Amino acid sequence: MLAAILISGATIVLTSCSDKNDNEVPNTETKQDSMNKEITDGNYDKTLAVKCVNGTFVGKKTENVIAYKGIPFVGQQPVGNLRWKAPVDVIPNNSVFEAYNYGKAPFQAPGDPAGQYGQSEDCLYLNVWKADDAAAGKKPVMVWIYGGGFEVGGTTDPQYDCHNLVKENPDVIFVTITYRLAAYGFMHLSHLPDGADYPDAQNLGILDQLMALKWVHENIGSFGGDSDNVTIFGESAGGSSCALLPLVKGSHKYFKRAIAMSGSPIMTRSTEQAIACTNKIMAALGCKTVADLQKVAPRTLADKVGELYGIYQVLGWSIWPERDGNLLPKDGWKAYEDGKAADIDILTGCTKDEFNTFAAALGVEGWNKWAAARMETRNKLMTDEEVAKVKNYISSASGEEWQKTCSMFSQSYFNAPAIRLSENHTKAGGKVYTYFYTPESVVPMVKSGHASELSVVFNHPEMTGFTGRPIDETFSKTMRKMWIQFAKTGNPSLSADISPDGKAKEWPLYDLGNKKVMLLDEFNIHSEQESEIKMIDWENTYFLTKYYCN
Repeated sequence: MLAAILISGATIVLTSCSDKNDNEVPNTETKQDSMNKEITDGNYDKTLAVKCVNGTFVGKKTENVIAYKGIPFVGQQPVGNLRWKAPVDVIPNNSVFEAYNYGKAPFQAPGDPAGQYGQSEDCLYLNVWKADDAAAGKKPVMVWIYGGGFEVGGTTDPQYDCHNLVKENPDVIFVTITYRLAAYGFMHLSHLPDGADYPDAQNLGILDQLMALKWVHENIGSFGGDSDNVTIFGESAGGSSCALLPLVKGSHKYFKRAIAMSGSPIMTRSTEQAIACTNKIMAALGCKTVADLQKVAPRTLADKVGELYGIYQVLGWSIWPERDGNLLPKDGWKAYEDGKAADIDILTGCTKDEFNTFAAALGVEGWNKWAAARMETRNKLMTDEEVAKVKNYISSASGEEWQKTCSMFSQSYFNAPAIRLSENHTKAGGKVYTYFYTPESVVPMVKSGHASELSVVFNHPEMTGFTGRPIDETFSKTMRKMWIQFAKTGNPSLSADISPDGKAKEWPLYDLGNKKVMLLDEFNIHSEQESEIKMIDWENTYFLTKYYCN
């Protein structure tokens, strides 16, 4: 559980900018057994080999599912002089390579399961799962973008293994992609004396995602996938990525649909905030220039960022993609309202008790301390009238003090943003389907908390860390079927003949009048007007979306 991870994350040892340690991951972290190698003797199963632009990759088959792991989607990995540089496109290659093992996770502070399988700056790889069949026609493709607050995560997290998804849905191809995190993926550098050569450093993680999608677009046909029917999906930071990528110029040729789970444009920061974050990291390391930073060992930098801002250390919630006005718009909400993503179909929503996951990890005392400090910071940004509205919401919310503030932060960071994304996309003529996920955990305090739906989405009922129990099987199959149907057709509704319980599930488009939302109730999936569900407080919390995640 997250609580144990938070405790372990607090014990890391940190050093200064002058540290000359090498770039190896310490022995306290589990290293991956082996990296994929070039096959030079011609000894491989030709039926499991797929020719791509940058090589032929040989997968492994288990139970009629072929997995291709650790395929590089860049021409050069972001190491050495390429640290803090935009990803380099692949170059043609006729060699044959193993695709047996995952690439390593991006460098990050301790805590996330993905990081336990080895970390490296040599990390930009993707994975493909497909059924071993002779299906006629091209298959729709779903590309997963992991969460972790843009600070932690990776495709090596066992929960993101797509074997079970392919067994259940052999007519879909699944891909998971890696992107740089924290200081390696989202660190503003151009204001430093020698920072002019690093104009993209603040949003490298998003550029990595875009490069991976370009690789998928150019190569997925060789796996039997339809490059014109790609859906990106993700949760938390991954969900926010799925809401941000449609706003990136030129991105729409790589995907046509997006599933943004518990994520929206709100998980971004201003240039001023990004610079302040960089300056704090620089000061803590005793660095003054990018050249100084280049001398810092990757492990040292990752751990220092964790000490200052880490999601598993102090729940910093500070290192986000930057609204730089270049790659990403200065105002993501307005960009949606202006129709910048109008041709992308979107499915979005949140869980009922998002912030309970974080409160459960911190404990009541720790949560109350964090919430009070965060509210003090946010109150300075608001008018007296707005502060009064937030106080009114908290005072009228049910439960103990920690539950009240949990509810407020859930509203401002997840519930209201999901509705605002739905509102703005609809105003621009876009199609959006909205959901509210309610199954509850038996783990104390978590309830229907952040990330509690992941075991359902990936068909891993055995992974009950967040839920403490398997979620109802029929409900789980139905929810997954809706996600799959959206990827296939752009409409998540299920007819009776394909619905797991034999009953049709009509999921209406969100509209500005009825504001209908699909209630993902464990034993009664149905649509209702938002006013009946009371997903948000329009008067007291909806306005908070304009402050993003400050």
